[in-house]
Amino acid sequence: MSDESTLDIRTIPPMYRHPMIFEKFEALGPGEGFILVNDHNPKPLYYQFQAELAGQFTWDYLEEGPEAWRVRIGKAA
Repeated sequence: MSDESTLDIRTIPPMYRHPMIFEKFEALGPGEGFILVNDHNPKPLYYQFQAELAGQFTWDYLEEGPEAWRVRIGKAA
């Protein structure tokens, strides 16, 4: 898991965040993942993944604030 990339979106304007995250997800192979770092709980993003890609992703919180949230988003094998 140490070879996974990290996508820190804290400095990215909000309108670009979700498209960037979904592009990163689409580039993953089965079983691969990346670490998302955000400045708030990315629950709306989770709901978007659930609506569009149900059963195709994994979502594991690694850190839950208050300064940063880190989530491992993976593509289901």
